[in-house]
Amino acid sequence: MTIATPSKFDPVQEARKQWQARWPEAATAMAAATSVMRAQQIVLRAVDSALKPFGLTFARFEALVLLSFTRSGQLPLGKMGERLMIHPTSVTNIVDRLVGDDLVERIPHPKDRRTILAKITPRGLSLTSEATKAVNAIQFGVDGLSEIDQEMMIVLIGELRRSAGDYASPERP
Repeated sequence: MTIATPSKFDPVQEARKQWQARWPEAATAMAAATSVMRAQQIVLRAVDSALKPFGLTFARFEALVLLSFTRSGQLPLGKMGERLMIHPTSVTNIVDRLVGDDLVERIPHPKDRRTILAKITPRGLSLTSEATKAVNAIQFGVDGLSEIDQEMMIVLIGELRRSAGDYASPERP
């Protein structure tokens, strides 16, 4: 997805130039971080546009896909939060919206009365399938990059995520 009216200059590079004049020790880091944030906005806009006809946001789509990946189509809300890496309140809000649209139902856990499960409905499965086709068709908003560039991006951002403690990785040789 392209932006309707692109800027006549690269605002990240302009900011980098200004940063270089004032704080040269952090100019490259600022440009890298700002590039990641700007790219996130671009990708999210593309994905949200693809999902809009289905009445979904990316957060709601992620929750549905997560449930569709499970053997039984259900997970405890707490486990959803862990896997989606979001706050429990956010999970509750997402599930509430999905329940309201008859895409998910809340059911009691069969062995733990304190736990509530979110279970994807047949309507939710069908919508998830159609929405996934739409998101795949736009390559999740990174269709402007070659597959090799996408792989390089995964490695670079993966290293940032790993070093920040987002996930544990095996010891390096």
